[in-house]
Amino acid sequence: MTDPHIPHLPAAHDSDGLDVAWRPSREYIERSRLYKLMQQQGILTYDELLQRSVNDIAWWWDTAVKEMEIEFYTPYSQVLDLSRGVQWPRWFVGAQYNYVHDAVDKRAAATPDQPAIIYEGEEGGSHTLSYSQLLAEVNRLANALKSLGVVKGDRVGIFMPLTPEVAIATLACSKIGAIFTPVFSGYGAQAVAARLQDCEAKVLITADGFYRRGKLVPMKETADEATDLSPSVQHVIVHARANRSDLPWQAGRDHWWHEIASAQSAECETERTDAEDPYMLIYTSGTTGKPKGALHVHSGFPLKGAQDMAHCFDVQPGDRLFWFTDIGWMMGPWAISGALILGATVFLYDGTPDFPHPDRVWDMVERHQITHLGISPTAIRALMAQGDDWVTRHDRSSLRFLGGTGEPWNPEPWRWFFDKVGEGRCPIINYSGGTEISGGILGCTPLQPLKVCSFSGPVPGMAADVSDESGNPLRGVVGELIIRQPWPGMTRGFWRDPERYIEAYWSRIPNVWVHGDWARIDADGYWYILGRSDDTIKVAGKRVGPAEVESAAVSHPAVQEAAAVGVPHEMKGETVVVFVILKPGQQESEQLRHEIEGRIAEHLGKALKPEAVRFVSAVPKTRNAKIIRRLIRATYIGSDNLGDTSALENPAALEEIAHSR
Repeated sequence: MTDPHIPHLPAAHDSDGLDVAWRPSREYIERSRLYKLMQQQGILTYDELLQRSVNDIAWWWDTAVKEMEIEFYTPYSQVLDLSRGVQWPRWFVGAQYNYVHDAVDKRAAATPDQPAIIYEGEEGGSHTLSYSQLLAEVNRLANALKSLGVVKGDRVGIFMPLTPEVAIATLACSKIGAIFTPVFSGYGAQAVAARLQDCEAKVLITADGFYRRGKLVPMKETADEATDLSPSVQHVIVHARANRSDLPWQAGRDHWWHEIASAQSAECETERTDAEDPYMLIYTSGTTGKPKGALHVHSGFPLKGAQDMAHCFDVQPGDRLFWFTDIGWMMGPWAISGALILGATVFLYDGTPDFPHPDRVWDMVERHQITHLGISPTAIRALMAQGDDWVTRHDRSSLRFLGGTGEPWNPEPWRWFFDKVGEGRCPIINYSGGTEISGGILGCTPLQPLKVCSFSGPVPGMAADVSDESGNPLRGVVGELIIRQPWPGMTRGFWRDPERYIEAYWSRIPNVWVHGDWARIDADGYWYILGRSDDTIKVAGKRVGPAEVESAAVSHPAVQEAAAVGVPHEMKGETVVVFVILKPGQQESEQLRHEIEGRIAEHLGKALKPEAVRFVSAVPKTRNAKIIRRLIRATYIGSDNLGDTSALENPAALEEIAHSR
């Protein structure tokens, strides 16, 4: 890069190796928000920016919110207060802030006719909501919630497909200071109920149904069953997504969205919440116990997500972001709040990526002029198998950035996504973090070259490192992914369980967040995620804890005990295999195997149906009766490296698992 007006970027990763797949052009650099921020701050290299962002985190976040033009009702007197310890930081101290002001209110005033949401359903048809129209709909639903007795701090479950109404629901809750709990649209009733029960939701917002591959999925029945198991739920608001005439209905409890909202005023003042007031409670599964409710605040998740979009994906006003996701996964709320805060348009698609034809995604990119496309490696593996012609027949010139998250990439699908979809000109922003992070720990930027499947490094402001078990930095070898400094998007603990939060992330290395991923930094400074260092299972990017799968299996009357693990799968990244111990007197059979598979799918949703159920007489355990899932998985996949087996109480159990393949 020789232009004297453009600083040499980056200082690191400037390898001329053949494995560098993409280098930033002058156009990408000059357009980028990050480059303009560097110019304003007098910073000459990206390396300098990254180091300053993690060495002086108060400076960085003060700079970031100003660059994003975030508007606080009351200014903060202090960026960061660590008086309660690094585990419990307080950000933007003294400020009043409600992210709905930045996402909707001010945009509707400044650019009322700009598209805020573009939507397309699987069965066809699309429509657009401008920022002014979005504001009116948010206000009507916010007033409807207030008419049902919802007040600041109340919890509202949102169990819906990815329609404009799901975005409206999240924003309406936040506008009045309520806390919403997004729930994966494919969950079974038991999984939905577990979340509603734990957060003691007062209201559930759902839909009558939706379509998958042309078939109706009757969502209201699942919602009813979950509500019947959740005594705190007093009201259910139903969006007529499928326009069903055969809907079960409970008078007094159930309300049609279009009826209750249309009766309300289109004016509603936004609650002036404290910057640290909760706005979302989103559940994430761990390796043991019930799902964990990650608590997020107005100045946390929305601002961290928007900052990642601004500085990694370079989302700007007028851009159009399409992330293939669900409201129950963090990328759903992330896409909605982040895009709107930055004045962009969020594109929502309620359907599968290859229906009715394998070019559905690429067709929507062309028709809706998508600029930012995010999709999982699993989906790319499935779509590339359909052939290149489905992609190349469509104009993809609107695309500027590609994104991938949820699981590690493999080289072949990464190359296909880069070469065939992005035409070799669009960077793939590899992005990895988590629900408790509010976005990315690692990512890429428009200022740095890319290697296949790699991350350029930490997201600006994230003091990430790779370390040994004592916290000592590692380079060139696999270690734990850790974070050494706080950030605004940190979960404010797990819902009513602060001890579990400390145990999950802060108990292994003093004052250091241990994330639970294996990672490596290569000789050129590029980062790689190598999978989870705990037992959490990821099926096509969807996280599920073994305990949830096992609980569903044990609910079958013939099952005494179960152990669930994730094993490699060519298309999904991982798939679930469940090892089942039957009760005395029960006999193995194919029918019983299918019943157990069906029971798990019923509880957790069809997407998490196990690949296999294997009958065994015992599972490997420690002397204090803990199941060693790591050994189950390694044995089942035929690994030669079982690691430490010193705690194993019953070695014979491994032989049975090996023979069950």
